[in-house]
Amino acid sequence: MLAATGQADILVTNAGGPPPGTWTDWSREDFIKAIDANMLSAVALMQALVPGMMERGWGRVVNITSQSVRSPIAVLGLSNTARAGLTGFVAGMSRQVAGHGVCVNNILPGIHATARADSLDKGVAENSGITIEEARKKRQSGIPAGAYGQPGDFGATCAFLCSQQARFIIGQNILLDGGALNVTV
Repeated sequence: MLAATGQADILVTNAGGPPPGTWTDWSREDFIKAIDANMLSAVALMQALVPGMMERGWGRVVNITSQSVRSPIAVLGLSNTARAGLTGFVAGMSRQVAGHGVCVNNILPGIHATARADSLDKGVAENSGITIEEARKKRQSGIPAGAYGQPGDFGATCAFLCSQQARFIIGQNILLDGGALNVTV
């Protein structure tokens, strides 16, 4: 990918989530795969592209992580671990590059109407002995907005963070979850 793109002024990282399970299910190799996919790949891309952004005096990086870095989800422990590591990395490096016009932030999505939500709804349905529609309705009931987020709304948030108008947003974790997490900080 780096050979094909060369220099970039905007980098958005995202990786599919590791499989759900319980803490006793996962081996060391499972954790290494999750950390490689959901943390180290983003770090490597930033290390490759951010120096050029700094030289040019402008750049944007948005990492798609998860609301689970603020409120871990027990069955998503592999994801919790890797994404929290990426969040910690960004907290430090974003402040080191901000003076060069580079803004690095994270979006922490909750449930959005995507194939991943469909997959998780299916798992809830199978584990609970209910239909997928019942599982979805149950999960939506925990979101004050009353529905899953829409991909377009997510895209608009990401586009804003990549814009000139976001120049003063540095190292932040933008929670995009319809109010599902009841947190103040």
